[in-house]
Amino acid sequence: MSTQQGQAPLTGLRVLDLATLFAGPLAATMLGDFGAEVVKVEHPTKPDPSRGHGPSKDGIGLWWKLLGRNKRTITLDLSKPGGRETLLRLAATADVVIENFRPGTLEKWDLGWAELSAANPRLVLARVTGFGQFGPYAHRPGFGTLAEAMSGFAAITGEPDAPPTLPPFGLADSIAGLATAYAVMTALTARERTGEGQVVDMAIIEPILTVLGPQPLWYDQLGHVQPRTGNRSANNAPRNTYRTADGSWVAVSTSAQSIAERLMRLVGRPELIDEPWFATGADRARHADVLDEAVGAWIADRTRTEVLEAFEKAEAAVAPIQDVRDVMTDPQYEALDTITTVQDPELGPLRMQNVLFRLSSTPGAIHWAGRPHGADTDTVLAELGLTEREIDVLRAEGAL
Repeated sequence: MSTQQGQAPLTGLRVLDLATLFAGPLAATMLGDFGAEVVKVEHPTKPDPSRGHGPSKDGIGLWWKLLGRNKRTITLDLSKPGGRETLLRLAATADVVIENFRPGTLEKWDLGWAELSAANPRLVLARVTGFGQFGPYAHRPGFGTLAEAMSGFAAITGEPDAPPTLPPFGLADSIAGLATAYAVMTALTARERTGEGQVVDMAIIEPILTVLGPQPLWYDQLGHVQPRTGNRSANNAPRNTYRTADGSWVAVSTSAQSIAERLMRLVGRPELIDEPWFATGADRARHADVLDEAVGAWIADRTRTEVLEAFEKAEAAVAPIQDVRDVMTDPQYEALDTITTVQDPELGPLRMQNVLFRLSSTPGAIHWAGRPHGADTDTVLAELGLTEREIDVLRAEGAL
C-alpha cells in the first residue's frame, strides 16, 4: 500500500459522491486518493450498479473495490423528506457534491443548486451527465457508449473495411471522470478568490472530443474527415503491430524522424532512408505498405525477446502487446508500484491500480478498498450531530 510522507494535499476537503456507475464516482475516487474525505451516498435499496458490474468473488463485486476505494459509504433516499433534510445538513459541511442524475431530478426533490447553495454558499456542485444540463438531448439517458459513438471515436477506430469499433471498457466515462476531478479543483481554486462555490456542468460527450485531437479544426479549415486506418497512422510510419516468430505481438512507433531512421537500419533496409518520401512522417505514412513489409518480415524471423532487445540496443521505440497477466509482472510497472496491494477486510489482499500520479512531498494513498453498502451510515450521521433516535426515525421512514 502507498504510504504518505507528508499530509495529503486534499486533506480537509469533504466530497459527497451522489453519483453512480463510472464518470462521477471516478472523479470522487481521484479526489479521495489524494486526501479528500469522500462520503459515498447510495440509495438504501438500490446501491450503485457498479457494485454488480463485472466479475465478483464470494458475491462481492470487484470493480466496486477499485471504484469505491477511500470512500465511506452511507445510505440515503433523497426523495424522502428526511433524506432531503439530511443531505442538506451534509451539504452544509461539504466542499463538493458530485451527482449524475438526469437534469431536473435534484430540482424535483427540492435539492437543486438554489437549495444546496443556500445551505452552503461555498459549495461546488459537479453535475455529470451524458449530454449536459441544457440542449435538445439534455433529458435523454446518456452513457459513455453513446459519447464514444457521437464524438467520432468509433468512426475512426477499426480497420478501413470493417465496422466502426467501440472500446471494450468505459473510455468516455473514464475521460469524463478525470476531467471532472480537474474541473472540481479549478472551481475550488476560484472559490479561494471569490469565496463562493459554483456549478460544474460536465457532459460526457465533450471531454472525449478533446482527446481525439484536432479533428474539428481539420474539418473546419480543410474539410478533412479522418478515416479508419486500423493500427496505422496518417502522421507517421511504420506504426503498427507485428507478430514475432514465437507468436507474440509487438507495437512499433516512429513519431520521430530519427527513430524511423534507426529502425530502417536495424531491420536491414537503410536504403529506404534515402527515398525522397522518407523525409516526413506524412509521406512515410503514404508508403506504409513498403515499410510494414520491411519491419514485419524482420520481426517475424525473431522471438519477442530478441526483438525487444534489438530495439532497445538500437534506441528504437517498441513495446510488447501485453494482456493483464503481463501487466501484473511487468518490471517497469513493478518499479513504479503501478499495481499495488491493498488489504481488504472482506477479501484479504487485493492488487489494483495505484493512485494516478506521484507527488514528491505530499503523495496520495489508498487507505481502503470499496466498503460494503451503507457501512458508515450511522457513524457519518452521528458525526453530523444526529442522535440515535433521529437515525432510527430516518430508518423507519425508509430514508436510510
